Amino acid sequence: MNLYLDASAIIYGMEGPGDLRKAVLAWVTQAESSGGAVTTSRLSRLECRVRPLREGQSALMAQYEEFFMRRSLQVADVGASVIELATDLRVRYGLKTPDAIHVATAMECGMDLILTGDREMARCNEIRVQLV
Repeated sequence: MNLYLDASAIIYGMEGPGDLRKAVLAWVTQAESSGGAVTTSRLSRLECRVRPLREGQSALMAQYEEFFMRRSLQVADVGASVIELATDLRVRYGLKTPDAIHVATAMECGMDLILTGDREMARCNEIRVQLV
């Protein structure tokens, strides 16, 4: 299984209550043990780091840096083709711009599943979306 993590899933995996954290880590472990890819985008890196930077939470910032450096994690760039697809998805499904970029990135990278905490993404029919 090729798993895409949006920023909300990563935040739950790092900062969420125990059950949410365990759920995210279980999905990541399942993807890794099946030989699948675990992918996110540079947008997730931006979204995850804002609060720790703003609030001067250096320990949490270090946890995020460690997460984004994982060998098993692929961090996809947001290029022109992702933006074009995201524009289409935003129009068709009324997604917020960041959500549309996450869905488009997952689709462009050939992911099987998006793990997210954003219910709006589940409107998209082109890819399987799993709510945390």
